[in-house]
Parts: sequence; structure tokens; C-alpha cells
Amino acid sequence: MANHTESNRTTILGGKAVPLAGSALKVGDVAPDFEVVDAALQPVNLAKTGEGVRILSVVPSLDTPVCDAQTKRFEDEAAKLPGIRIFTISMDLPFAQKRWCGNFGINHVGMLSDHRTGSFGEKYGTLIPDVRIESRAIFVLDGENRLRHVEYVPEVGSHPNYEAALNAAKAALAQAAKSGG
Repeated sequence: MANHTESNRTTILGGKAVPLAGSALKVGDVAPDFEVVDAALQPVNLAKTGEGVRILSVVPSLDTPVCDAQTKRFEDEAAKLPGIRIFTISMDLPFAQKRWCGNFGINHVGMLSDHRTGSFGEKYGTLIPDVRIESRAIFVLDGENRLRHVEYVPEVGSHPNYEAALNAAKAALAQAAKSGG
């Protein structure tokens, strides 16, 4: 893992505040590049996620109830959202992600693992270095890699605002269609 950047930011995990590495991103920022791995242990960076509208759904671990529900919700939505790619990013090992997807028939959401370097978590401000997991967050990127929606869920065990993320992604897709992109 890269040397994590200290910040004053925290999230609530197990009822207590824990520090987050990196800085918070905001709507309008250019999405930072990162390096994670896919199920085949191949490196994936921002460019490899595609050029269109993308939702990056960040979860601590697929083996917890809220992460499970969050990923299944985006799987259900992905089938209804042509033109929008959805990725789940966690510190889970790629083998565990693949097994979990097989157990639940997850075919539309791409799984990416940040376990190797923590690059995504550090650059997107979601890394909880003390326990080496991601905090819960959602990022919506447009085709120009601008952040159209950013949500850092204040408590790791809480659900994100799914509707806000989905509406931001649909708006970005509609705007791209209007501008011919």
C-alpha cells in the first residue's frame, strides 16, 4: 500500500470515529487516476473503466449485509441503465469478489479490488488505513471524467442515497446525448 496521506476526515465504523486517508473529492473535480485489479488480477485504471458515464460504488466488504445489498441494488439497476457502467470497488480479494458474484448471479456490475495498493482509496479519500478497508461511498463520473455526484456515507454501516447517485448518472447520460457525446 502507498504511504497514506493523513487528513482530518473520519467516518464512523463500529460506533466510533476512525480516520480516513486522502482528501475528499467534490462534484466538478476531475476524477483521479487509480490502479486496482480485476477478477483476473489484471491492472485496471480510470481509463480502463470506459469513457462514458460510470458509477463507482465503494464498499468495505461484500460479506457484510449493507455491502451485499448495495451491490445487488446496483446490479438490478445496471440491467435498466444501458449506457451507464457500474463498478463495485472494495478491498476484498478478487477471488472473494468472483465467488460472491457467482453465488448471487452478479453479471452487470464490474468488480474491482483495491487490495494490492490502496491506490483508489487513497486518491478518492475512502481508505480507512487503521483496518485497511474502504469506507462506503459513491462517485458518478461523466464521459469527461468529471465527478457529477459524490457521496461519502458518514457511517460505514449505513446505506448510501441510491436515488441521488442514479439520478446524477441518468442526468449525465442525458447531457451527453444532447451534446452528441
